[in-house]
Amino acid sequence: MTVRDEAVDSIQRELTAVARRARATAARMHPDLSLVAFTILAHLEEQQGTRATDLAAHYLLDKSTVSRQVAALERLGFIERRVDPADHRVQVLHLAPGGIEILANARLTRRAVFQQRLASWDPEDVKRFADYLVRYNSEAAKHP
Repeated sequence: MTVRDEAVDSIQRELTAVARRARATAARMHPDLSLVAFTILAHLEEQQGTRATDLAAHYLLDKSTVSRQVAALERLGFIERRVDPADHRVQVLHLAPGGIEILANARLTRRAVFQQRLASWDPEDVKRFADYLVRYNSEAAKHP
């Protein structure tokens, strides 16, 4: 095995650990929300609303899976449906006040956790790490 192969194996292992921690963190943020639910909320915030079918297409999920997630988020008061002003037959999902609040709280908590984990890092290392993550995610978006 080459040095590059070993490094790629290490990257894969470490990113898997990050994903596991993200799922656990989501569960601590709100007992009724999964990482998928938080991801949907963040997507709605970023897009300023979207149709459920577009949400399913974005995440490559079955419409019924998205429908169940949306129904649960609606019951919790985190999202709401609004009629699309351009096409009154279409409903667009938006964050409800509860969704805005839970995302804001989650953002503050995550930021504090990251600040704590990176406190001993040199600022240049933190910047380099951020740049590498942006580069990695940019490449991942091009080649899903």
